[in-house]
Amino acid sequence: MAFWESRAFYDSFMARSHDRLAAAQVGTFKNGQVRLFEHELDVKVGFRPVFSDADVLRLAYCQVRPDRVDHYKLMQEKVWNPAMAGSPGMLRGLLGRAPGEEFLVLSLWQSAAERGKYRPERLERLALRAQMAADIAGVTGDVVDLEPSWTV
Repeated sequence: MAFWESRAFYDSFMARSHDRLAAAQVGTFKNGQVRLFEHELDVKVGFRPVFSDADVLRLAYCQVRPDRVDHYKLMQEKVWNPAMAGSPGMLRGLLGRAPGEEFLVLSLWQSAAERGKYRPERLERLALRAQMAADIAGVTGDVVDLEPSWTV
């Protein structure tokens, strides 16, 4: 995962450095995929890509039905964002959008124990309230334990 200060910096990197770095990494990974997500909405507070205060990162990759994008974004703002912002231990997050109907919800947490307080039964109630089944064509995600020595 990488965060860029601007699209211009990203484009400059791709034009000047990417191929050389990619050639040096041949054979070190399989099936790499890249998607660019533009910032749509902050979760809780203004997002900043600093990970030193977080132990856990939660990612949810959502494929939204084309006719439900506006509703999905509204529910992120009116239902999911307040619920996550009110959860103990939730630091900050963001909603990003790729071209089309792809969204990424990222949240940073103080610890796995704090994130664990965001209980499945609460998630089910929120999903019903937000009409998630009608909005989402597919969702995948994971909880990632952050390793401080891997951040740059």
